[in-house]
This record gives sequence, C-alpha cells and structure tokens, in this order.
Amino acid sequence: MNNKKIPMRKCVGCGEMKPKKELIRVLRTTEEEFVLDTTGKKNGRGAYICKSKQCFLKAVKSKGLERSFKQAIPEEVYTRLEKEMDELGSE
Repeated sequence: MNNKKIPMRKCVGCGEMKPKKELIRVLRTTEEEFVLDTTGKKNGRGAYICKSKQCFLKAVKSKGLERSFKQAIPEEVYTRLEKEMDELGSE
C-alpha cells in the first residue's frame, strides 16, 4: 500500500489548487520569452493556469501572470498565449 503523492499547483486565474497534470504551465525562458509548456519539464520560471478560457481571461484581468513573473507582460504575449490555448482545445 504505497500511496503516491500527487503534486498540486495553484491556478493564477481562479486561485484553486489542482493536480499539476490538469493545468497548463506558462513559462518564461532565459531569453525573456513566454511560451506554453505542455510537458511541464522545460527550463525556466513557470506559472500554472487551468485549461479553461475563463481562467485565462481572469488571469489577464487580475494580472495574475504579471505577479507570478514579477514583470509586465506585453499585450502581444497574451494574444499569442490565447491563440496557443485555443489550438490545444481548451474549454
């Protein structure tokens, strides 16, 4: 009876704690680029967000991603991230 621990992460949109596998990782690379990390294993500073469009919009409105990365995020980055999330087939 070996219970495996499930890593939990907090969504920057809704603020709920969820299993890491249910969330998408937004990553800031060393080149100051922002990308979606679907594997969750790339190097860089990461913030987690639910796979729903509502959570993404909440994170944009409340500046949740900007707080996580401690820097301002340009509007074109939000547009690109939204497009990438749509391609992943979020709710």
